[in-house]
Amino acid sequence: MPGSSLWLLPPKSHPLNKILTSLIDRTSSRFSSPHIFIPHVTLTSEISPSTYSADPQKWLDSLQLPQPSSLQVRFEKLASEDVFVRKLYIKCSKTDGLLSLAATCRLQVDGFGEEEKATNWATEKYNPHLSMLYHDCPVIDAEGLDRVEELVRKPGVILGESGELAGWIGGRVILVPTDKPIDQWSPVADREI
Repeated sequence: MPGSSLWLLPPKSHPLNKILTSLIDRTSSRFSSPHIFIPHVTLTSEISPSTYSADPQKWLDSLQLPQPSSLQVRFEKLASEDVFVRKLYIKCSKTDGLLSLAATCRLQVDGFGEEEKATNWATEKYNPHLSMLYHDCPVIDAEGLDRVEELVRKPGVILGESGELAGWIGGRVILVPTDKPIDQWSPVADREI
């Protein structure tokens, strides 16, 4: 993935951190994928490292991010695409707060520095999701998705409904250089919102 990415994570104390980490481990093992990663919703990618290179934390802290109470992540359903980083994922609702945060983050990408361009990108192209599997395998069919959904629901994760494990409010934004191999994807800045 070119450049760096901004990811949204649940608040540190939220039980989904541990549950989703375990589910990603189990899903990767089930599909024989070597890739393990931090559970996250990508807000944007393609951020040039020169944008923040002097001080990544200072740069992240300078972004005008929304109030945590206006930011809600809601899980909808499992899905699979023929895209390496979306081989298996939980589709998330395009809530107003999430779209606003994604547009704010997209302003940091070359060519999207105008609010109208970033907002159009968020509204028309942004596909909020929480990846469960990175893999170079065929798309997972309906039967496979049903089996994985059982795995996801077993620890209490809720899809398409409401409840504590159906998503989260607020969270943390991290900056990750995603132009490296996946096993080197590690945050260089972290901000609670």
